[in-house]
Amino acid sequence: MAVLVGLTGGIGSGKSTVAAMLRERGAVVVDADAVAHEVMEPGAAAYQAVVDRFGTEVVAPGGGIDRAGLASLVFADPGALADLNAIVHPAVREVMSARAEVEAATDHIVVLEIPLLVESGARRPGMAGVMVVDCPVDVAVARVVEQRGMEEQEVRARIAAQATREERLAAADVVIDNSGSRQQLAAEVERAWRWIEGLGPVDTLP
Repeated sequence: MAVLVGLTGGIGSGKSTVAAMLRERGAVVVDADAVAHEVMEPGAAAYQAVVDRFGTEVVAPGGGIDRAGLASLVFADPGALADLNAIVHPAVREVMSARAEVEAATDHIVVLEIPLLVESGARRPGMAGVMVVDCPVDVAVARVVEQRGMEEQEVRARIAAQATREERLAAADVVIDNSGSRQQLAAEVERAWRWIEGLGPVDTLP
């Protein structure tokens, strides 16, 4: 049976980089952000509910959801963010569960990359463990400002809307420290990979 593990971390932590490194080692990575994009495509499970809740101003000229505009709207309004999560999260979880089910009979290591894993309940049925990518908040903010061109105030608002660093660390079975160099991160990922290889499958899938 497949071994299923969770991967999470705050904005700017480098979880996508870690996911890529795990993929290079042979893991099957299921990315919740990518699935969220899918379920908000026109005609997909969450599209109409998002438009109904937030209005046509979040619809891009091509008919898809203006994700940047939607993000700016919800991260400035906790109630709106909660409404968006209530629409999107069930659809995302359903797709991710189906993809994990497809892998269940294989001998693959399956990594569920879920930014809001802690916020939505870190202990999922079928998940053998949780990895958290961690770095100091100021390091994460500087990365996002540099790499995505976002304003510092916007980045800090998004961080404030997520679980705290302490809450993530408390939920971790393994912490991957990404406060140093790329070489140091590779060593951290290798340590995490050895931990995964020592896990056994859990019978119940999410």
